[in-house]
Amino acid sequence: MQRTHGYERPRAAVTPLISISTVVQPHEDPRRVVEAVRVMFPDWSPDVSPSNTNFPNERSAVMMTGSSESLDTLLEATKNQRILDTALDAMTMELDGGSTGFSLSRQAALAGKASFVISERAMGGEMRVGLTGDGLANWLEQRTWHAGRDSVPRSVGDELAMTDEGEPVEWFDREGNRTISEG
Repeated sequence: MQRTHGYERPRAAVTPLISISTVVQPHEDPRRVVEAVRVMFPDWSPDVSPSNTNFPNERSAVMMTGSSESLDTLLEATKNQRILDTALDAMTMELDGGSTGFSLSRQAALAGKASFVISERAMGGEMRVGLTGDGLANWLEQRTWHAGRDSVPRSVGDELAMTDEGEPVEWFDREGNRTISEG
């Protein structure tokens, strides 16, 4: 562990295996779907490429899957949007040992934004991201670290994590009193 202002930051483990899948519906343009995924995962190459057809078409929904070498673009978007704690929570809600999965909005991705899909279906479709690797929790904590964690340390599954429905944990009550300890 690295020590930063009294808080021990976890050391990053080896980059996990990253898989991404998405479903192209009959009414969607497959090129735009691939474009949306590649905004967040530029090296993603789908296993199939359905053709774009004119309306009405006979194509059924098609699952496209592939892998990526890095979460860097996604994590940079979460950093720029100042949602690194949300990213940590969303990416670890399904954490089970060395694997986790989460969904992202394709529509938000086309705009260069990271939007985690928690409980409802996303307009414009979604991409499913799977991560597998040793030390995954520590790796995600390290990759989503920011200076605010020096004063409010965070870890996977702590009492500050969002709820399973994606609701935030309040830090102050209605009278303005802190609901969390100052560490």
